[in-house]
Amino acid sequence: MSAIAGAQSTLTSRPDPRGCDLPTCPVCADTMVAAEASAYLTDNVISYLWTCDTCGYGFVTKHSVKRFACN
Repeated sequence: MSAIAGAQSTLTSRPDPRGCDLPTCPVCADTMVAAEASAYLTDNVISYLWTCDTCGYGFVTKHSVKRFACN
């Protein structure tokens, strides 16, 4: 019996948007992976609390999200 194997590229046509949008600490420039906490503020606005594991500096980011319409 013969087997045929196909190789697939590990390169993506466009990078994961979360991978390139990770915040960096303004004090020590370390990249942060996960927010410590999050909260819904108003309609479609989410606030994230970030704390640097390297230097301990903390800051907050706010992001607007779009609503999706289901048919």
